[in-house]
Formats: sequence, structure tokens, C-alpha cells
Amino acid sequence: MRTKNAVLAVVAGAALIAPASLPASAYPQESEPNHKPAEGEGSSAVQEGSVRADALLAKAGSCKQVSRGRYRADDGARADIPVCGKRGAVFWKADMDIDCDGRRTKACNRRTDPLFLNATAFQESNGRQLSAEHLPYIVVPGASRRWNHSEHGITGGSVAAVIHEGKVLYAVVGDTGPTELIGEASYAAAKSLGISPDPRSGGTDADVTYIVFDGPKASPIESHRAAVTRGDALARQFLRQN
Repeated sequence: MRTKNAVLAVVAGAALIAPASLPASAYPQESEPNHKPAEGEGSSAVQEGSVRADALLAKAGSCKQVSRGRYRADDGARADIPVCGKRGAVFWKADMDIDCDGRRTKACNRRTDPLFLNATAFQESNGRQLSAEHLPYIVVPGASRRWNHSEHGITGGSVAAVIHEGKVLYAVVGDTGPTELIGEASYAAAKSLGISPDPRSGGTDADVTYIVFDGPKASPIESHRAAVTRGDALARQFLRQN
């Protein structure tokens, strides 16, 4: 989990040298993504699937809190973010911090990210760690008495609609974070939504809505195309729920 205060503390305590441009051979774990990037990746125009952002936001407009407590967006912030639930999904509104963990790539490694971890809570179908640079995924809080995502049918590969400034991106649940913080997604998810993906200084404090569906998962987890197909079907089903 990337928390802004933690990143700033590391930067303040050490002289971080910007990484030079290195050949691909310098990153032996890097591989080409086996899925297509989100439509409009890196731009400000992302609309995946057939369901509009305003329809999803309207459906998630009222909150029936399902978490026993509330979460912080960042270390030291007020704990005022509940996890809400309706038939077919859980959801929350938070900020977005950047997760660069998982398989090492040019954008996500110990030089670019002082808090880099070479593992994610969930893995690809072939056992490799997920690639934060290439795969849009979100981070859910680690299971605790406050809230346990697995009790709501949420696990690795569950699909989420991530909504920001009228844009909809479908992402999988790919990692877990601290039990008291919420609001984080992968480098690829942020970039697709037009949010700075820099793991040290990127992310946004603006509202991001995360709607995680409790239906069938994307398979394989590393296929963004599978997430979009599954997410669009689950989003349409969510809108039809009473």
C-alpha cells in the first residue's frame, strides 16, 4: 500500500536519485503485458463498457454502511470513509494513492518507488506476480474486524468499476493493504484515468468512487479485456437490482 506520508518520509530521509534510462535487459523480470491497455490509456477520455459513470454513481448514491468502522484516506487523516453495500456490490468514495508493487518493470521498481514490494496479494494464472505498470487493479484493505472483504464475496480477480471525473475504468482486485487505510490503485489504473501514476508524487486527493462487484471474477486475473467484459455485465446487472 502506498501512503503519501510514508513516501514523503522516505524521500525526506534519503537522497533519491532519478533513475536513468536503462535497457530492457536491466529489468530481467519485466515482460510484455498479455492484455490490451484500457481504451484511452494515458488520456483524459476513458469510458469502458456500456454503462455511464453517472448511472453507476446514482445507483451508489446512498450508503448503507457494511463496515464496522471507517477508514482513513492517508496516515494521520480523519477516519471518515465507510464501506457501503447494496445488492450486488460494495463501494466507497476515497482518494487514489499509487500501488507499484508486484512484478518489477521499468516504471515500478526500487529506483522509481522507495516503498516497492516485489509481491502482490494475488497472482496471475501462471503464478507470477501482477504487473502494476500494465494491469489496472485496485487495492482493498486487509481483512480485519473493521471489514473483511472476503465476507462479501470479494477476492483476487473480483471486478471493480473505478470512476473519476466522469470516466469509468474496470479493474480487478489485485492487492491488499493496511487494515486502516483505503483508496489505492495500480500505476496502470491511475494512468488510464488520466491521474499521475508516479508512485512517489502521483495519485489524486479528488473523489474516486470504487464499486466492487460480488459476482463472477475476471478470468484470467491478468486479462484486462476479461475485466472489461465481466465488469460491463456486472455493472448492468447492478443497475437492475432493487
